[in-house]
This record gives sequence, C-alpha cells and structure tokens, in this order.
Amino acid sequence: MSTVWRAADLVGDRFETPTARTLRLRIPGLNGHLAGQHVDVRLTAPDGYQAVRSYSIASALPGDELEITVEELADGEVSPYLVRGLSIGDQLEVRGPVGGWFVWHPGDDGAVQLIGGGSGVVPLVSMARAHAAAASPAEFRLLYSVRMPGTVYYRDELPELEKDAAAPFQVSYIYTRTAPAGWPVAAARLSAETLAQNILPVSANPTVFICGATAFVESVSDWLVAAGYDPDRIKTERYGGVGGAS
Repeated sequence: MSTVWRAADLVGDRFETPTARTLRLRIPGLNGHLAGQHVDVRLTAPDGYQAVRSYSIASALPGDELEITVEELADGEVSPYLVRGLSIGDQLEVRGPVGGWFVWHPGDDGAVQLIGGGSGVVPLVSMARAHAAAASPAEFRLLYSVRMPGTVYYRDELPELEKDAAAPFQVSYIYTRTAPAGWPVAAARLSAETLAQNILPVSANPTVFICGATAFVESVSDWLVAAGYDPDRIKTERYGGVGGAS
C-alpha cells in the first residue's frame, strides 16, 4: 500500500449512467492493484482548501493504470467535478491502492458470492473482471440491487462476463423502484426471502463480499448470518468518505 500522494493523468473515460462516469487513470509507479482495493483522491482549490474522497477501483488492470467509477452527488464537493469537470489530460492527486481485507485473489478457488447495492457494485465488478482475466474456475455470482434499469453500471459488460465458460459467473438483478418491461417480478426492496432465492446456498460455503450503503450492508449481513452463512466468510465494505468505497 502506498501512502504517498502521486499525480495521476486522466487517459480515458466513459459514462456508465447519466450521473456515473468511469475514469481511467495512469499513475507512474503504480505496479498493479488487487481486486477490491480503493484509492484516495485529493482535490486542492486555488485558495488551498483540500477535499479527499475514497473511490473503489473498478478495473482489474496490471501495470500503471486503474479505473474508478464515480457517482455524481448533488451536494458533493468532489464528485461533480470528477463527473462533469475533469478532462482527458488533466491530473489528480491519488494515494493508494489501499486495502487488504476486502479483496479477492486469483489464486482463491472457493465459491464467491458478490452482493452490491447501487454504486457498491464497483469493487465487486473489479473482482469479477479479475476472475475472468485469470480464467478462474471458482464459481462466482453477483446479486446487484439497483433502483431502475437506467442506474445499472457496466450494463453491456456484465452479460459478456456471464458468457465466459472458463470463468463461471452469474448475475441476478433486484430492481427496487422500477423494473424493466416484462420483468418477471415487481420492483421491490431486497428482502431476506429474495436474497435467499438469488444467491449461492449455504452448502456452497461461499466467501461473501457485500458493498453498499451502511443500512444495506448491515441488513444483508444480518440475513446471511440468520440463514446459517459463516460470519467469518462475510466481508463488508460501506461506501462514502475517506476509507470507504465508491
């Protein structure tokens, strides 16, 4: 883990949704990162005021590049600039990668259940990408809880990851406000019952990674423990602020 602030060049970008932008950053000396880690981003105003936020790494890239996906917050100090103001060639100050607990290693061969709420899907997709890049035979599943179809991140890539026979991966979507036309179930908040219907069974003894807002993470964790999942195999990350994710 690097504790030094370094200059990062924006070398690529794309919008995942109308309010979420993926930024590809080149950081000399980075030397790779682990799936599930995050970086701290620091902005400095002309008057010297500084704001620092943490963002999960979305990519599974070697070398000196990584990607973060930033959701614009209406009252945010940092995210509006990252989503709307930053241009290709501009620089940011970045520290990291950070984190060694909420990570997946390509050598891990046990079943994995990913559970993401909203932008909490970002580090989980990093794990799914690392899983595909390694052609890992470990069974991977993602339960993705989103408000509506228009808020789905990585909408084109996730189905492609599911097609990779060398790295078994399956995605289940829970729409909480508006479901797509023809969707087999009505939009509703995730419950213990729908959770149980859409994840690996207790018998698979999966490692579970959960990321999202605090209330989401705590509810899902409680449901899993009550259902008999091993609490020592449940890893959580809450987004927001320095040290958080997404």
